[in-house]
Amino acid sequence: MAPPKKTILTVAVTGNLTTIEQNPNLPCTPEQIANAALESAKVGAAIAHIHVRHPDGRPSTELAHYREVVERIRDKNSELIINLTTGPGGRFVPSKDDPKIAGPGTSAMHPLKRVEHIVELKPDIATLDLNTMWSGSAAVINPPENVTLMANEIQKAGSKPELEVFDSGDIQLAHALLDQGIIKRPPLFQIVMGVRYGFISTPQTLMYAQSLLPADAAWAAFAIGRWQFPMLCTAWLLGGHVRVGMEDNVYLSKGKLTPSNAALCEKAVRILDDIGAELATAKEARAILGLKP
Repeated sequence: MAPPKKTILTVAVTGNLTTIEQNPNLPCTPEQIANAALESAKVGAAIAHIHVRHPDGRPSTELAHYREVVERIRDKNSELIINLTTGPGGRFVPSKDDPKIAGPGTSAMHPLKRVEHIVELKPDIATLDLNTMWSGSAAVINPPENVTLMANEIQKAGSKPELEVFDSGDIQLAHALLDQGIIKRPPLFQIVMGVRYGFISTPQTLMYAQSLLPADAAWAAFAIGRWQFPMLCTAWLLGGHVRVGMEDNVYLSKGKLTPSNAALCEKAVRILDDIGAELATAKEARAILGLKP
């Protein structure tokens, strides 16, 4: 598959698992998160993928936090594509005494609670995790029934689902959702690499994952940690769009913490330019993905 005519760069600015202990430059307050997205847009990011935090760095799912971030971005840059997560709320930690009972660290909630901010704020894109897997210290559980409920609410809000796939079985679930008409065509996929027990960060694995996607799919891929930039190149070579950001990697180079998300984007833009890629503006990215102006 040939590289895309225009490549879309996403910045994932804070995530849910990265900590300020890993990098003190991690944006946490709504103002910091919005500014990180806006600064990244200035250097080439067309999409900002947003999680929210409490000011002390703890992950948040509060609507007020999402609202402030979205309003701050839209007030300064109405073209930047806003991509809000729906990932939080799917983690289950089995109790050591009784594995069928939730232990400390469980965040599982009703699927409709996980999309309340999407219904309210109507972002351009909303992620939809299709993985059920062991991740870190918890089981991530996304039953097809829950995914269906969330997909329906996301699309009723006018947002485009970004199908997050961590392993080959997730892509098979996506095919089923598409065949059943639950997900509207053409679909948008994000291939996640480097999460333990999921897709590993190798070119061969990405080639395999890409080969499983529907023919009409738009797709991007990213890898976590030190594989962020090598897999950025691989994704582009295979015809995909790309993503960087402090959600996935806190280092600018070996042993050097990144000072900002914008610095990661600047490096990505430089690499993409060196290999002959042409970046899509946010306006062009909207046309590529079929999003509203």
